Amino acid sequence: MPKRKNTFSSWRRGLAQRAVHTGWAWVQRTGSVTAEHPGRYRFGAMGTGTRLAFPLGTVFGEPWIHLGAHCIIGEQVTLTAGLMPDLDLGPDPILRIGDGVVLGRGSHVIADTTVTIGSDCYFGPYVYVTSTNHSYDDPHEPIGKQWPRMEPVEIGPGCWIGTGAVILPGARIGRNVVVAAGAVVRGAVPDHAVVAGAPARVVRRWTPADGWQPPLRTPPPVPIPEGVTPEQLCALSGLDEETAARLAELDEEAAAGLAELEPES
Repeated sequence: MPKRKNTFSSWRRGLAQRAVHTGWAWVQRTGSVTAEHPGRYRFGAMGTGTRLAFPLGTVFGEPWIHLGAHCIIGEQVTLTAGLMPDLDLGPDPILRIGDGVVLGRGSHVIADTTVTIGSDCYFGPYVYVTSTNHSYDDPHEPIGKQWPRMEPVEIGPGCWIGTGAVILPGARIGRNVVVAAGAVVRGAVPDHAVVAGAPARVVRRWTPADGWQPPLRTPPPVPIPEGVTPEQLCALSGLDEETAARLAELDEEAAAGLAELEPES
């Protein structure tokens, strides 16, 4: 025979659950780091509108970390400058992040030497960027005890770095590059390229002379026309496919009619 549901116990559980969720939302808002409310962190620079979500990952070497404006740093993101905390790294910044950069949840940016991320770059979750790699010069010494090798890393503006990608020391990624999920990048990547694999290889590239090679397989998305209001979009979302298709045909017919009325130049 099934047990009778304890209405009072269920009500208490629901109330406790709502309290926990409300409390955690308050903790996240209060614990986030901004230029106006940096808490214990003293970054070398932090632009207007930039926010580090709570909980943070490992963060040290903040005086040598410069963050641009309107950046979104996701939860559990690690940002470090220098091999360890409390080092004097000199007068210049070590980690530079441009304006409008998004770093996805759980990503790591390890800047033991210079790392530069250009403006308007978007990182998926769990991306790993490092300027340091292990060395294996002595086969008899544990690898973790050997002095690492360091090379600067540069990621150009406008890049998209996919989930789980790894950017290795010495990588120089150009402008508006897509790094596929799980790719491992080292060396130079040209502008307007798509790279994938481990190690990453160029699988598609755009040039002024040839456009995209190989050609894109899907047409570009159609942007929302200027002047369309949120209310109009909500109304469109409620239409069935047949009605939406008919409206599109009417729009094309109207555009064709206007073109016929225009005087020839």
